[in-house]
Amino acid sequence: MVRTEKRPPIKESVGNMCYCFDTPAEDSNDYAGNYETNVTYLKTVKSVKKTENGDSTTVYASGTDYDTVNAVSSIDVEVEVVAFPAEDLAKMRGDTVTESGLIQRGAPGDRPFFAFGKVVKLKGGKVRYEWYPKCRLTANTDDTSTKEESFSEQNDTVTIRAYPFDDNGNIVNEIDSSMKSFTGLTEDKFFSTVILTDADLKKALGLS
Repeated sequence: MVRTEKRPPIKESVGNMCYCFDTPAEDSNDYAGNYETNVTYLKTVKSVKKTENGDSTTVYASGTDYDTVNAVSSIDVEVEVVAFPAEDLAKMRGDTVTESGLIQRGAPGDRPFFAFGKVVKLKGGKVRYEWYPKCRLTANTDDTSTKEESFSEQNDTVTIRAYPFDDNGNIVNEIDSSMKSFTGLTEDKFFSTVILTDADLKKALGLS
């Protein structure tokens, strides 16, 4: 056997985040997979924590461990930010915003779907780009403390739940520049549109 030593790049930092709202049919709040033309970028991210929700089931047959079935039903993404646009947060929460700018919060309402993207910066200039095409906001914090003599960050956490967006049960589409198959895609191109399929990636690369 041939010994192959690999040295994958370690993570250095979180990069930008972005989001784009889904545009469902009129009088519907169902996920449509069609998105607004505007993709919003934020450079306010402090940290991102990802948790997979699902089960691992062992299948027994003939008195032995025959197989293991793993199923991920959703992914929770907790994003700690130093700031977040008020109008977009209100939209994600399903709040009512009046013509005069009054935000009415607390009444029952449907929260819209949106796509969420993030960048992971790796050592040596490598990067990982991720799109979660079908997401909803599940929670957000809004904690405030008094100002003291020295400045202290007052960060909040936006919790997003990502769901399967296609019939195969896929939840995230990502590309890693440390892989041999990487084709030189830039951050601007990858996040210029929501990537749902390989065809979308080829289009972003200008191959179709």
